[in-house]
Amino acid sequence: MSKTHPFEGLLVVDFTHVLAGPAASYYLGLLGAEVIKVESQSKGDAIRHRGGTDQEAASQGMSTSYLTQGGGKKSIALDLETDDGMATFRQLLERADVLVENHIPETMRRLELDEDSIAQRHPHLIHCAMTGYGRGGPQENTAAYDVNIQASCGLMEATGTQESGPIRTGAPVLDYATGMAAGFAISAALYERTSSGKGSFIDVSMLETGLSLMSSTVTDFLKTGNAPQRRGNLANSRSPGAGSFPCKEGVMSLGVNEESHFESLSRALGRRDWLTDPRFAERAQRKAHAGDLVTELEAELAKKTAEEWEPILQSAGVPCARLRSLPEALASEQVQQRGFVQELPDGVRVPTLPFRLGGAKSYPPASSAPTQGEHSEAIKQWLEQSKP
Repeated sequence: MSKTHPFEGLLVVDFTHVLAGPAASYYLGLLGAEVIKVESQSKGDAIRHRGGTDQEAASQGMSTSYLTQGGGKKSIALDLETDDGMATFRQLLERADVLVENHIPETMRRLELDEDSIAQRHPHLIHCAMTGYGRGGPQENTAAYDVNIQASCGLMEATGTQESGPIRTGAPVLDYATGMAAGFAISAALYERTSSGKGSFIDVSMLETGLSLMSSTVTDFLKTGNAPQRRGNLANSRSPGAGSFPCKEGVMSLGVNEESHFESLSRALGRRDWLTDPRFAERAQRKAHAGDLVTELEAELAKKTAEEWEPILQSAGVPCARLRSLPEALASEQVQQRGFVQELPDGVRVPTLPFRLGGAKSYPPASSAPTQGEHSEAIKQWLEQSKP
């Protein structure tokens, strides 16, 4: 087994669409698994034709949303409503280690691909089902996208300010968090299979993924009964030195939560007097005089730009970062050196994995994102040649 690509030798059948499901199989592929994407013969994965700002690419079935998690996969186009199409799909499942799908349960039952049917026919298979609300409950068959789950889990209601009203996050965080949750669960199931020799069914809920992202807020509400309030850019810690603050130019995000952080901030800003000022010397006083502290803090930060303050404060041990745009973040030396963005053989650059295993320097996809059904004939020939 490879230390850097531990899923080498595993076959994953990717019967997913849009973002969360394809992301889960993409992560498995980056770690060495062979991923075969099963698409419809009509238009394929719907996300091929929408998402992103490159409308020309979308019109050709290669939208940037599709390209983001399409690399390294092979594509076969099947009509599962026909006997031939279903027979080919079952052949794939017979040889696969993992099935990843994100269709509502009633669709899978109609196709006789529900968890019970698959477990009977393919007891070796790890079947990962990703849905908006999970199995069971009144919303089991309710369709959902990222924005719907942001609304239903409470995340949107907790985001923004009292004046702005609820705001969704600026990226489909629920889709990608659900994809990572699925990858975590699949890894656990594969580990369990090494001792049991049997597959298992994994039930991934986007709603519960959203609630998991809010875990500390959930616990606080359950203990105190205090529902979260929209607080804009103020930190959850509610420390007066934690939040976003304007500078001469730009904005600094400060995470001054501990006494050591406040001491480091005071020294870095040349305001050692704060450490003996009765209004600020202790945490309780700082909270009682939060308005005064913020006023003085903003006055100090206004003396330099955020770009100038960042290295000064970070080198002093202050948890902080300047507000960056996405282009600035991607161009940063840190992101560049880590190799988070990799180039596909066709020149398209995409995000990869946020972690490294066994000393791996990066995780480039093995191939460019396939066109719809690009590998159909090759896969069918392989299935015929590899019949047991």
